[in-house]
Formats: sequence, C-alpha cells, structure tokens
Amino acid sequence: MRVYYDRDADVNLIKSKKIAVVGYGSQGHAHALNLRDSGVKEVVVALRPGSGSVKKAKAQKLEVVSPAEAAKWADVLMVLTPDEGHAKLYNDDIRGNLKKGAALAVAHGLSVHFRLIEPREDLDVFMVAPKGPGHTVRAEYQKGNGVPMLLAIAQDATGNAHDLGLAYACAIGGGRAGVIGTTFREECETDLFGEQSVLCGGLTSLIQAGYDTLIEAGYAPEMAYFECVHEVKLIVDLIYEGGIANMRYSISNTAEYGDYVSGPRLIDEGVRKRMKAILADIQSGRFTTQWMTECAAGQPSFKAMRRRAAEHPLEQVGEKLRAMMPWIGQNRLVDKSRN
Repeated sequence: MRVYYDRDADVNLIKSKKIAVVGYGSQGHAHALNLRDSGVKEVVVALRPGSGSVKKAKAQKLEVVSPAEAAKWADVLMVLTPDEGHAKLYNDDIRGNLKKGAALAVAHGLSVHFRLIEPREDLDVFMVAPKGPGHTVRAEYQKGNGVPMLLAIAQDATGNAHDLGLAYACAIGGGRAGVIGTTFREECETDLFGEQSVLCGGLTSLIQAGYDTLIEAGYAPEMAYFECVHEVKLIVDLIYEGGIANMRYSISNTAEYGDYVSGPRLIDEGVRKRMKAILADIQSGRFTTQWMTECAAGQPSFKAMRRRAAEHPLEQVGEKLRAMMPWIGQNRLVDKSRN
C-alpha cells in the first residue's frame, strides 16, 4: 500500500486547471471551498436550474453554472451527486461535452466500477475518496488538518491521471493526513460493505434493537436512549482515538468483561455468515442492480423505510434529551442551511 503526502504532489498541476464540482451537498461544498482556499483560481459549481443549493453556493461567492456548461468548460469535472443519478447526468450532460483529454473524477467508485457509466476512452478517470463526510473534510481543512483519502485511477488517457488526481487530493486537504493508493473495485466494494454491515446498517439496527429490548422490559425511554444511543459516541470516540484496545483500557473492568462474554453471543457465526452474503451481493453487483431498479421506480420502498425510521420513538426521545444538552449542537458539522 502506497501512501502519499503533500511533499509527494505538485499541487500546481491542479491550480492551473479549470475545475467544476458537480453538486453542492456534503462533499461538494467541501471540495469547492477547499480547492479555492488552496489557490485554485477557476472553480465553478455545477447545479441544475432551480436547485436549492444554488443560493448556498452563491452565498459563498462561488460561480454556479449548469452541468452541461461546466462539462464544456472544465479541465477536471468532479461528480459529487448521488450515485443513482450518475448515468443520466453523464449521458445527458457530460459525455458529449467534455473536451478530449479532460479528467472525469468521482469520490466513490460505484458508477464506474459497476459500469453505470462508461467514460469515453479519451478521458482521464480518477477517484479521490475522502474517508469522512464532507463536513469533516471542510472542518479539518479549516483547522489546518486533513482527512485521509483514497486515490484510484480507472483510465489514464493522458499519462498524467495519477499526478493530477494526487494534486487534487492534496488541494482539498488529503495530503496533510495521507492519500492511500487503491483501486476502484477495492474502494467501492469495501465501502459498500462497511456501510451496510457495520457503520450504518449494522450499527443503527443494533442501536434500535437495544433500545427496543429495554423498552419492552419496562425501562424508561430516557434510560434506554442514554444507554443505547447517547453513549455510543463515548465508546466510538475512544476507538477512533486509539483502537478497540484503547476503548477497553478506558472502560471499567465490569464493562470490559461484559464486552468479552456478551459480544460473541450477539455477533456469532450466523452473523458472520450473513455478512459474507452481504459482501457477495455487493461483489456480484446484485445490490447495485437492486438499488438502481428501486431508483428507476421512484424510490418507493426507500422513502417508506426512511419515513418509518424517522418515526421510531427513539428519535422523539433523543430530540427531547439533546435539548437538555445544548453543547451537542455547538460547532455542529452538519448545517442544513449552508450545505
């Protein structure tokens, strides 16, 4: 595994380019603002007319153009819109407009790896994937720090795709923490698996199951929330800081003993078997096909699941308890009014 830092990159390669960032959500706002603050003179944000993000981008004094206009103008086009829209965006606005030898970039490999889009052969295609949400990418950059990032090359039409991608990664702060070389396949499949089995699907299901178990046993909702939701951050912060061993060093002996004897009762061979099945669905493209089919139908199941999850009682209990702890909202990473 090769790790690159600022000293390994020529950031002037990206400073001399016209860069269009398509999308202005969590990642989009971070990339555009970090690029500008790193000295890139020509940065535009590409948004469809009527997008609610137009006002947010203009408030940061960023020029906003349409995706088709951006594609015609750009030397580097970074697509930071939802995966499910990449195929239509590429076919309608990008494919026929990008100039020969331009670079098409993404922050997640799904649409390229699973061939939802098939880039023209004359284009450089690279991926710069920050290992953290865009709000963290921006916040750490502003502190003078950075978030580790992944770099992968799918096409190298000009012979310069790697150096250009590395310069881009460093310009948004990745070279301060380390830019790790990888492949589209490795990034895409491990990212999907981590999200589904541990970070999002696994964690949220575990939290809700723990909360429900305590409520069904007659305990107060507030107690269930504190034990199964609120304190997750305390444990995760310790792991984030120094690994699982660091967390176990910091908790009580009682808690550590309970970790060893009860953890394996939950995460048993049945769970590991189902994890392997999840990974197999990702590797085969079955998950991506299912998700694209859902999106083509207007996302009815997805929207229903989102609505039911938002209605879970722990959300209402949590809102009430967080209001008692105003420090949680101070310096918040997510500000929906701005990004």
